[in-house]
Amino acid sequence: MARKQAKRRKQDSPSRFQMPKIRIGRIVTPLLAIAMILATYQLSLKMLDREISSIEVSGPFQRVTAMTIEAAISAEIDAGFVGADIDRMREQIMALPWIDQARVARRWPSRISITVTEQIPAAVWGDSGLLNTRGELFISESRHVPAELPRLSGPDSRSGEVAARYLAVREQLIPIGLDVRRVQLDARGSWEMTLGNGIEVRLGRREVAERTDLFLDVVADIITGRAMEIEYVDMRYGNGFTIGWKGGLQTPVSDPEKAKQEMLAARGKD
Repeated sequence: MARKQAKRRKQDSPSRFQMPKIRIGRIVTPLLAIAMILATYQLSLKMLDREISSIEVSGPFQRVTAMTIEAAISAEIDAGFVGADIDRMREQIMALPWIDQARVARRWPSRISITVTEQIPAAVWGDSGLLNTRGELFISESRHVPAELPRLSGPDSRSGEVAARYLAVREQLIPIGLDVRRVQLDARGSWEMTLGNGIEVRLGRREVAERTDLFLDVVADIITGRAMEIEYVDMRYGNGFTIGWKGGLQTPVSDPEKAKQEMLAARGKD
C-alpha cells in the first residue's frame, strides 16, 4: 500500500521547466553578416574619401570673394571629400555678409561646387543698415552706403512693413513722374514720406492706409504740376488735407474730389 502511494506522489509531482533550445548559429550568423556589411561600408568610405582637390565658386557676386568663402568652410574642407558636411558648409557660407543664397554639392571625384547669390540692396535702413528687395535687414551697419538708395527708418522689428509701404507707394508714383526718397516711421507710430522733389507728405498715426490712398488718388496728381511751389502736404485730417506752400501759406482742402475735378479742368484749359 505504501509503495502505491509513493508511486502516485511521484506521478503527481510537477515537471521541471526546461529552457527552449536555441541554436547559436541562428544568432551568430546574422550578427556576423551585419558586422561584415558595416565593415564593408566603412572600408568603402575610406577608399572613396580623399582630399578635396579643388573648390569651384560661381555666381554673380561683387562684394564677396572666393577666398572669403573658402576660408569660411576651411574646417569642412580638411574633413575630406566624403567626410565634409555639405549642409554645414552651406550654413557657414550663408552666415557671411552679403550672401543671399548658397548651394553646395560634391562633384566626383574630389571637387566641391559652390554657387552663391549676393544680396541686392534696395534701400538704406536708418543710418547705415541695408534692406534687400524683400524688405529684410541683411546688414545693420554698412561701411559703404550707396547714395542713390532711398532712406527708410523705423523700429527694426517693422522694417518689412516700412519697406512694403515704400514699394507700394513708389510703384504708383513712378508712372506720373514722381518718386519717393524717404519713408519714416517714428517711435510713436507716425508715418512721413519725402518725395524725390523734396515735398514732405505727413500721414500721421491713424488711418494711414486710407490717407495713403487719398494721397495717391488725388494729391499726387495735384502736386505734379506745381511741385516747385509746394513744401509739404499734410494728410492728417478727417475729411481732406492741407497743402503747405513755400513762403508760409497754407491751402486746406476739405473736398478732395472737387479739388481733383478742378485740377483736371484747369489742365484741360491749358
